Amino acid sequence: MKKILIVEDDKNIQDIIIELIKNKYEGLRAFNVSSALQILEKEKIDLIILDLMLPGVGGEELIKKIKNIPIIVLSAKLDVDDKVNCFDLGANDYLTKPFNSKELKARIDVQLRDKDIISELKYKELSLMQDRPILVINENEVNLTKSEYLIIKELLSNPRQVITKNKLLDLINFDLDFPSDGTLRVHISNLRKKIRKYTKEEYIESVFGIGFKIKE
Repeated sequence: MKKILIVEDDKNIQDIIIELIKNKYEGLRAFNVSSALQILEKEKIDLIILDLMLPGVGGEELIKKIKNIPIIVLSAKLDVDDKVNCFDLGANDYLTKPFNSKELKARIDVQLRDKDIISELKYKELSLMQDRPILVINENEVNLTKSEYLIIKELLSNPRQVITKNKLLDLINFDLDFPSDGTLRVHISNLRKKIRKYTKEEYIESVFGIGFKIKE
């Protein structure tokens, strides 16, 4: 059974999450960053659900220390800058309090879904080849630039996650002539035009002040 570490100083919220996941996942409790790190040293954790406003050290410091474990931030902080900061630090998802239990469960399942090695990434009408920069839209092959390929691959690999502008810029930073937000907007615009040529559905959604995501 996969293990979820709940880093939260409110026992009532911990109890709600433990009850929510008990039939599918094992929940472990930590009330601060220090106890979370102690558990991480001893246990193989598959997912972390993290509050930001913890006693002592804030949850952001834990995000900085974690590699290769998905993190869902569960916080009362509503400011866009807080969300952007968490995504930039490495968080995979961000849900604000008070939260809907069904939505949290769905987001947990997405993060813990087994990712098989496949030759293409599929989402609705789109199929992205993993071995070459080609996007297939309703059986039509569309050639992509390197930057377009890296952007759409990141978005399709994380269909429920907002990808920050900074993260996308880091992916295409090999293009030294165009290091700005303006260039990213151009690449996104070109991707949208190529997709619209073969479908009426909009697939790339702008998230104001943060970045982009695949439209559900």
